[in-house]
Amino acid sequence: MELMVRDGDYVSDGRGSFRRAEGSAELLQRVLWKLSIRRGCFPPLPGLGSQLYRLAGAQPARRGALARQYVTEALAEEESLLVDDVILSGTGTLQVRLTWRGETLRLDMDVQGA
Repeated sequence: MELMVRDGDYVSDGRGSFRRAEGSAELLQRVLWKLSIRRGCFPPLPGLGSQLYRLAGAQPARRGALARQYVTEALAEEESLLVDDVILSGTGTLQVRLTWRGETLRLDMDVQGA
């Protein structure tokens, strides 16, 4: 189990320790982490992360398709996880719909410059 993170900080359990994420909450936390890291920035694991940072330099008409490609690529090694849909709004909000072990999940995140 991973420590639960919210807004970049560990979440307190109210007893001097930190909450742990389990099940789908743990998966969504890991997905958010993978999508937030620039792909290639960690030399020991060059395939870790996403290329979502590149959306700012892409033509607006291509950003939606590229967002889907970058999300799918970043999450390819997650077992039992299917990327169902990726929607990029004009304001740079990315909505990712996933299926994991028969459960439908949704993740929303802001993408800088998209």
